[in-house]
Amino acid sequence: MLIQIGYNITVRVFDSATIVFLLRVHPSGESALLTSDRPRIEPELPVEYYRDAFGNCCGRLNARSATVSLRHRATVWDSGKTDAHAPLAEAVDVRMLSAETLLFLLPSRYCEVDSELMSFAWGQFGRFASGWAKVQAVCDFVHSHLRFDYMQARANRTALDAFRERVGVCRDFTHLAITLCRCLNIPARYATGYLGDIGVPAVPEPMDFSAWFEVYLGDRWYSFDARHNQPRIGRIVIGRGRDAADVPIIMTFGRHRLDEFEVVTEELGVDSQPERQVCFDEIVDSALESVTR
Repeated sequence: MLIQIGYNITVRVFDSATIVFLLRVHPSGESALLTSDRPRIEPELPVEYYRDAFGNCCGRLNARSATVSLRHRATVWDSGKTDAHAPLAEAVDVRMLSAETLLFLLPSRYCEVDSELMSFAWGQFGRFASGWAKVQAVCDFVHSHLRFDYMQARANRTALDAFRERVGVCRDFTHLAITLCRCLNIPARYATGYLGDIGVPAVPEPMDFSAWFEVYLGDRWYSFDARHNQPRIGRIVIGRGRDAADVPIIMTFGRHRLDEFEVVTEELGVDSQPERQVCFDEIVDSALESVTR
């Protein structure tokens, strides 16, 4: 299966500003790219590409009193399979977890593990035997507990806020599910990227970047999605981190205004896996998180 991905983002910069963006396909998915993954920037400006502390591909540019546009289209090969399903996957005892997974058990900016959610999680989900069953029960709960509403999006809503307010967008569903899993000693990390309406009925709302989460069970990470709560086709990861604070799609340090934001992800057709795939050099609901300093 071939999937076209891309975006049109325009920011009006007043005076001067530094723009940091996390828009490139995650290094773990670079081998599936069939075309270049570098955005076209108008006007042409020097860009510094780098990898952040979580291994995500980021870019940084400086602009002065200009309208800056980031535009991109790329083609990605996808197997067409749904998210992996492993109902026998077990949680790993904390004593046996690798050092790099321990970070994803701790509280973070939007995920208050050290809150009333700890006692709730064990009271609500402690009876489930396997790790997979616990995580699926968490997804079932969050999916039914929260009401999805784009008009209720709020940049500072935490997992505990979402739990109490019972409303949110995909990032809020994800934060609450991550927090409950961490409370249960299951490492959970935030993922953001493309998720088109492939294999499911199309929704009328404009396409946006999506948020879901990954949990560590057995010896690998698995994708879960509390907002949709069903296996999906065509997840294309852009960034991973502790929560949304680690993977903002774009941050603008300086006075600015967002003038355009469009996301594209759609199936182009069915094709066999190419013999040769192109890899590129080194170089975030997920509503656009724009930070001014």
